[in-house]
Amino acid sequence: MKKAAVVLASVVLAVLFSTAVVLAATKTYQVTGPVLEVSDTMIAVQKGKDRWEIARDASTKVTGDLKVGAKVTIEYRMTATSVEVKAATKSTSKKSK
Repeated sequence: MKKAAVVLASVVLAVLFSTAVVLAATKTYQVTGPVLEVSDTMIAVQKGKDRWEIARDASTKVTGDLKVGAKVTIEYRMTATSVEVKAATKSTSKKSK
């Protein structure tokens, strides 16, 4: 019985460790500035002269009163949603004999 508990605990720890490694591998970024617009799916922030639109959903953690004009720091990750691989082009630099 103790052997089974040790094996189960080892498996649980291995899964938790591998999940933590995968999550840690995704780099996070930040943008800070005044809020220009807020909706259920997006927050727009002024960064210098640029308008940054960051997507959000129900799982986005918000602390404080998020409203237009508030200064915020948004932490985000860049994740690919799709990848299109283009066909390789033929090389035109063949030497003639």
